[in-house]
Amino acid sequence: MAARWKLLILALYLSLVMVLSETECPKGYRMEDKCVDEDECDVEDEDDPDVIGPCGENALCHNTMGSFKCQCLDGYRGLGAETSPTCKDINECAEDRGICGLNAICFNTIPHYSCICDDGFISTTGVERFRHGDNVTCQDTDECQEEKVCGQNATCINTPGSYLCVCNAGFGLKSGKSNFSGNQEQYICMIDKTICGNGTCHHGANGHYCACHAGFTNYGNKGSRCTALNCDVFKDMSILEEKLNSSHNLMMQLTKSCLDLTESENPTEVDGEELLKRLLSLIDNLLSRGAFKDKRKVSTFLNMVENILGFIGPFIKPPGTTRSSTHTEVGLRVHKGADLPQGAVTLSSNHVRLDIQLETAAGEPSKYPGFTTVSLLSYANLEDSADGFFSGMKRQADESFKINSKVVTATVSNRNTSHLKEPVKLTFNHLKQSNESNHTCVFWDSSENGGSWSARGCSVVESSPNYTVCSCNHLSSFAVLMALYEIKDNNNNVVLKLITQAGLSLSLICLFLCILTFSLIRSIKSPRTTIHLHLCISLFFATVIFLAGFSRTENRVGCAVVAGLLHFFFLAAFCWMCLEGIQLFRMVVLVFNANFKILYMMAGGYGVPAVIVAISALTNPKGYGTETYCWLNLEFIWSFFAPACVIIIVNVFFFLITVWKLAQKFSSLNPDLDNLQKIKAFTITAVAQLCLLGTMWIFGCFQFEDTIISSYLFTIFGSFQGVMLFVMHCLFSKQVREEYGNILSRFCAPGKKSYSNFSYSHTSKAHASKSTQDTGESRI
Repeated sequence: MAARWKLLILALYLSLVMVLSETECPKGYRMEDKCVDEDECDVEDEDDPDVIGPCGENALCHNTMGSFKCQCLDGYRGLGAETSPTCKDINECAEDRGICGLNAICFNTIPHYSCICDDGFISTTGVERFRHGDNVTCQDTDECQEEKVCGQNATCINTPGSYLCVCNAGFGLKSGKSNFSGNQEQYICMIDKTICGNGTCHHGANGHYCACHAGFTNYGNKGSRCTALNCDVFKDMSILEEKLNSSHNLMMQLTKSCLDLTESENPTEVDGEELLKRLLSLIDNLLSRGAFKDKRKVSTFLNMVENILGFIGPFIKPPGTTRSSTHTEVGLRVHKGADLPQGAVTLSSNHVRLDIQLETAAGEPSKYPGFTTVSLLSYANLEDSADGFFSGMKRQADESFKINSKVVTATVSNRNTSHLKEPVKLTFNHLKQSNESNHTCVFWDSSENGGSWSARGCSVVESSPNYTVCSCNHLSSFAVLMALYEIKDNNNNVVLKLITQAGLSLSLICLFLCILTFSLIRSIKSPRTTIHLHLCISLFFATVIFLAGFSRTENRVGCAVVAGLLHFFFLAAFCWMCLEGIQLFRMVVLVFNANFKILYMMAGGYGVPAVIVAISALTNPKGYGTETYCWLNLEFIWSFFAPACVIIIVNVFFFLITVWKLAQKFSSLNPDLDNLQKIKAFTITAVAQLCLLGTMWIFGCFQFEDTIISSYLFTIFGSFQGVMLFVMHCLFSKQVREEYGNILSRFCAPGKKSYSNFSYSHTSKAHASKSTQDTGESRI
């Protein structure tokens, strides 16, 4: 019984526990049929809207399951637990002093901050206040844009956040300060002899002005210093009028504008841009017509460009201009103002760069005209005209020079550039890469024997295969360029010289024997041996002249005569070879009575080269003789190579036809084998002769590249050509060898053979060769 009551009491207790557990929920939950999350952040009260939530001020409440979290607002930082923080304002200006960037001030606010530009600066978007992240910066306000901010007698100079007013020339401040800003101060005009230079200072309604004396100008800027302007430099340009008549029109316009500036109190305004455009057009026309080929014309041309650039510069609006044309590139920088300019300026083109200090370009402060100009003009092909004039260069016997950069003209407004306080630097790009450090910086000196390149006052700062940096302490001749000189290998020179002397000496002996053979031995005389004779005579005289005067360049006239004679005799040798080819052709085609008359042969062998040389000398007398050798100038060399190439082509044509005709005759049923064999032998000899002389001048063409192999081959073939002609035409000829044998036997063993026998033999041989002479040939 007692056990039953215990079980009953336990059941009632468990039922009571179950009832109690269903009526109570955990913290953060409330009972709604069941326990649901309670939103602690929902504290809105319609009767009291200022009720603060569980997170307090300056924080946001975020509900979570059974609880909540607090987050401080932007601009605040929380201290304490997540459910009960204390949010305090963050001072961004103190924690990040550069948060507003340059030229701005940071102001802390609650809850954020504001950035305000400093005085003299304005935001890029125009807003007064901004914050980091708004992509706003503070830029300088140019107060000088405001009209007359400094008054009419002072110049405004903008500075970061402010500005300065500097008195114009002839004015100063009563306080003695050099500049002012803000408050307008009174000015005093200091009239003395130095303000206007070569002019008189006067008061006017707008301040002081300078009345320039005759021959001086301030380029229309009445407040500027008067400087000299020589208008005569635009008058004497007759030497260029031979090249282009349009140069006269530009010179007349420049002379008129110049005289107007120096003689009139109110000169007309000069259009600098238009004059610069016309100058570049004139240069294009001059350079497009080919090289000047005269150093006096080069000097006149460069002086003209210098004077015109110096005249145009002051009429170009600051900061300057850059132009390019077919044959030129020009950069011109202009600075105007009462103060002497300072700092470096760089002008560049595709081929050269100029670095110069503005103080150097302006000149002495006491003579400062109120403006500074710097110009750099690069020519596309002037190096072709100016190459070869190196009389002003000091060189050794084995040195030669060649321009390896574009020619440029550099001018400044400073008229005294004979010795600059600080040198200018020019960086030239090479026309041809060179791994050797053998470059020289030079300028065009018009006073050196009519014009020449000179290295005086210039030095190499740095040199590489691609460029050279030059430093020059003057711009007196205005043109600064770089010249390349090459020093030959002495060992190769010695060997080539020995080969030349030995070969030419031996060739002279052999050519002399050939001349004696073809002129004295009657049994072998024929039109063909006549051609051989004059070929050897031409080469003999060419060799003698070459040995005697090829390197004698001391006398320019004598050197030109030597070059002309070499031109004539070498062309004569080619003409006689051409006659030989034509003679063979006539022999094969016409067979009999195909000989040239001696008068026609002389006209072709000596008359044609005489006409070519005469026309060449009249057309370009300066083409004969160079600085190094008495031969044709490089640009004139085709007056020799062109006729030589034509002759070689004509001979090859005739020889091909001759061989073809010979093949036809050998294939016929009844050929005249004896005559054909002789013609065949002569053809082979003539072809070998043509190959000998033609090959020599082919290697001579490669001499322009100055390679060792071509130098040796050209020297060997040229030096021993007389020896080879003697071997081909005399030693390979059976008839000539027999005659040599008879002559030797007559002198060496006179007792073994009587004179009558020798005469009989000689007569029989002459009779036997009659048929040969009819065809114009001798035996080989």
